[in-house]
Amino acid sequence: MILLDGKIASASVKAQVQTSVESLISQGKRAPHLVAILIGNNGASETYVASKAKNCEMVGIKSTVHRLNEETSEKELADLVTELNDDKNVDGILVQLPLPAHINENNIINLIHPDKDVDGFSPLNTGRMILGQECFIPATPYGIMLLLEHYHIETLGKHAVVLGRSNIVGRPISVLLSQNKPYANCTVTVCHSRSNNLGNICSEADILIAAIGIPGYVKPHMVKEGAVVVDVGITRVEDASKKSGFSIKGDVDFEEVAAKCSYITPVPGGVGLMTIAALLKNTLQAFNKANP
Repeated sequence: MILLDGKIASASVKAQVQTSVESLISQGKRAPHLVAILIGNNGASETYVASKAKNCEMVGIKSTVHRLNEETSEKELADLVTELNDDKNVDGILVQLPLPAHINENNIINLIHPDKDVDGFSPLNTGRMILGQECFIPATPYGIMLLLEHYHIETLGKHAVVLGRSNIVGRPISVLLSQNKPYANCTVTVCHSRSNNLGNICSEADILIAAIGIPGYVKPHMVKEGAVVVDVGITRVEDASKKSGFSIKGDVDFEEVAAKCSYITPVPGGVGLMTIAALLKNTLQAFNKANP
C-alpha cells in the first residue's frame, strides 16, 4: 500500500504556482488576488478560509477575506459580490459554503462572474467542463486529478466508481474521469446512498472515489484487492482524547481498508490539501486570463 500523500503532491503544485507568480512580479505585474467571503462563525469554514489565506501567502497570491455576520441579507451579500465582479484588481471570488438558511446559495453562485469563479461552481463553468472546454474546474475534483497525475496512477480503461453525486465533487469528478484526456479515460459508475447493491458496485472498482459524507462508511468488503482509493470525506467527529474535542474522519475506514489497496489517501493530509492547491492554480489561471 502506498499513500497518495496530499502534502507531497500539493507542495509540488504550489511550487509551480509560486514560480509563476514570482515571474509575474519580476515582469512588473501585480500579484493575483483572491477574495473570500465568509458569513457567520462556522468553525470548519473559519479553518478552511484561514488555510486558504495562509497558502495564498506562501505562493505570493494576495488574499482578502470579507467576514460578514450571520444576519447579513442576501441583497447585502449580492451587492458585495457585484462590487468584487467589477473590481479589476480582484481575480478570484469564492463564497464559503454553507451559507445561512435565509440566503439562496444558487442565486449567489450564479452571480459570481464566470471569469472569477475560481470554485468552478457556476453553470457556465460546469457546462464548459462537461463539454471539455477551457474552464475553472471545481477545486476538489481538480485536486483529485492533480493527485492522480502526481503519482502517475494508471487510469486508462479502468473502472472508476464514484460514491456520491454532489455537484461539488461526485458529478464533476465522474465527468473528469470519463474524458478523453491523460489520467482519465475511465469507465465510470456513479452511485450513492440509494443505489442497490452498493457494496458490490464499490467492490468492482479499480479506482474508488469516496465522497458520500459519512465517516468510516467504506469497509473492506466494499474494496477490491489492489484498488486505488481516494477518500474525499472530511467530517468532524467528537473525540474526548483530542484537545480540540474532535477528530477529522474520512468516508473510508482507513485502518481496515488500507491493507487491501495499492494506493490510498489519508484523512487528513490527502484530498483536502489538494483542494487548496487546485484553488491556487485556478486563481493564477484567472489572473492570466484577465491579464494576457
